[in-house]
Amino acid sequence: MAEWGKHLAGVEGLVLDISGVLYDSGGEGGGVPIPGSIEAVKKIKTSGLKLRFCTNETQATRDKFVGKLQHLGFDIGVDEVTAPAPAACRILKERNLRPHLLIHDDLIPEFADIDRANPNCVVVGDAADNFSYKNLNAAFQVLIGLENPVLISLGRGRYYKETDGLKLDVGAYMKALEYACDIQAEVVGKPAKMFFQSALKEMGIEPHQAIMIGDDIVNDVGGAQHCGMRALQVRTGKYRPCDEHHPEVKADGYVNNLAEAVDVILKQLHK
Repeated sequence: MAEWGKHLAGVEGLVLDISGVLYDSGGEGGGVPIPGSIEAVKKIKTSGLKLRFCTNETQATRDKFVGKLQHLGFDIGVDEVTAPAPAACRILKERNLRPHLLIHDDLIPEFADIDRANPNCVVVGDAADNFSYKNLNAAFQVLIGLENPVLISLGRGRYYKETDGLKLDVGAYMKALEYACDIQAEVVGKPAKMFFQSALKEMGIEPHQAIMIGDDIVNDVGGAQHCGMRALQVRTGKYRPCDEHHPEVKADGYVNNLAEAVDVILKQLHK
C-alpha cells in the first residue's frame, strides 16, 4: 500500500482532470481513452463519493466536449464539468468587459451572449492553429491601445499531450502577450484558486474533503494543494519522470493511472 493511501480519512469527493487522465486527445476519433479510465469513472459513481470533472479544455464548447467523451464511452454529463469559458463569461458580464477573442473557432459559441463591439480586453484560450502571427499581433494591438489593458487567459498550461505527441498550450502565448504589453494576465482555469473553489462549491464539500487527480504537476497538483486539497499525479498524459522531483510542487502521491488511484481510494474507504 502506497503511503498516501493510508491517509484518506474524511475524503468525500474526487476532482478529476480530463485530458491526460481520462483520455489522450487528438487523432481521427478525437481521442483515445486511457486504459482503465472508463471503468474507473463508473466505480467512482457507484461508490457514494462525489465527483467533479475540472478541465482547462478550450478547444470546444462544454456540450461538444462532453459529447465527445460520451462517444468514447465515458459516463459524464455537462453539469458535472467545471471549465474556463463559462467562468470567463460570468466575469466579462460582471465587469462590463467586451473581449477581443483569441480562441479556437469551436469555442466561439460559448461567447454568443457577450458584447464584443469596441473591445476593452482580450480573452486568450487554446486557439491551436489560430495562434498565427497575425492573430497574436491583433490581440497585442488591442491590449497596447488600452489605458488599463485586461488580459484574461483560459488556463496557463505550458503543453499537453495528444495522440501524436506534446503540443504547446495557451500559457506560452499568454506569456508572450504579458511580456509584450508589460502586464499580468488574469487566469480563469487551473491553477487559479477560484477555479478549484468553484468545483468544490458545486460538490458541496470543503477542500480537505477532496482529492484532485491530474497529470499536470503545477496546474493540477500545485493548484489543488494551494486551495487546500490533497492531490495525486498520474503517470499518464503529459507526466514526465522529472515531475516527481519538481523543485516547488510535491504530489501527495503518484499513481500509474486513474484506475490504480480509484482502486486504492475505494479499498481504503470501504474498510
